[in-house]
Amino acid sequence: MSGKAVNVAVIGAGVVGASFLDQIVDMKTSISYNLILVAEANQSLISKDFKPLEFVNNDWKAALAASGDKTMTLPETIDFLKKSPLPVILVDNTSSAYIADFYPEIVKNGISIATPNKKAFSSDFKVWQQLFEGKQTDGLVYHEATVGAGLPIISFLREIIQTGDEVEKIEGIFSGTLSYIFNEFSTIDSKNDVKFSDVVKVAKELGYTEPDPRDDLNGLDVARKVTIVARISGLPIENPSAFPVHSLVPKQLESVQSIPEFLEQLPNYDDELRKLKEEAAKENKVLRFIGKVDLKAKTASVGIEKYEHSHPFASLKGSDNVISIKTKRYTNPVVIQGAGAGSAVTAAGVLGDVIKAAQRLAK
Repeated sequence: MSGKAVNVAVIGAGVVGASFLDQIVDMKTSISYNLILVAEANQSLISKDFKPLEFVNNDWKAALAASGDKTMTLPETIDFLKKSPLPVILVDNTSSAYIADFYPEIVKNGISIATPNKKAFSSDFKVWQQLFEGKQTDGLVYHEATVGAGLPIISFLREIIQTGDEVEKIEGIFSGTLSYIFNEFSTIDSKNDVKFSDVVKVAKELGYTEPDPRDDLNGLDVARKVTIVARISGLPIENPSAFPVHSLVPKQLESVQSIPEFLEQLPNYDDELRKLKEEAAKENKVLRFIGKVDLKAKTASVGIEKYEHSHPFASLKGSDNVISIKTKRYTNPVVIQGAGAGSAVTAAGVLGDVIKAAQRLAK
């Protein structure tokens, strides 16, 4: 890439953060960048003179482990990045609401953001406005990986809207976890008698769920993603609790303290979903957990829907996401399908955003 370089600061070196750092450290030719900060909760690598951090054999993990730099507070981090002689992209690879609360201040200080963190984009609508209706001097904001990991959902929506198209309806399976659970639970095979609670336990054992499966089953993650695509499409949803969200967590188990106790009691509530599955099977349909936005009706919802066996949502496998987007131009909906979860694809989505931001900033 011709032009000047950009500085990149990374917060979070967990599962997604580690994949991102592996990918960007290995990628030496696509963008001209200097990695100047890698921060974890208690330990950091900081280039105080803004020169590129150097790693022996690209081993950033060893360098971070050996570092004596303590992690700066977020206000200190912002003050540090403001002094950068080059444009800065802050990569937030956490899911922290605390960090997300600082996004408006970060971009007001001319620092750009690339992140998979959904919190800022699905919280109060005023935060969304602060991030996307700011001044020309504000930093850029990219968040492709907040919906569908590395799938090109947000970029596609923004691009078609910029060309004058109008979104009419978005419908899809936004959660890799709930995709897997319902693909296993409700199948075209009418003889499938698997219990919902058993599928949840297997999903947890396979690492598909959050440490507490209720964080997937309550539908809030899907609601956050629905809020984001709705806002991009022109429906100013106030927050993820402003529309109907069907929680799959029985009310009696919401307050159960331990995860093992929750999983132990979940089979007691299998009957309701079993009946729904049997009803769908009689109609030659399957159950899927869906997020929907109807721009004409100005509504959004998250919950269980029935689909004919011939529908693309019915034949989904594994933990794939699939999103159907119907617009004024695309009367036959555009369907985007693929891996919607996983550290490598999520990190690739974030890295793609870094490249886009760098291409604009380094001109």
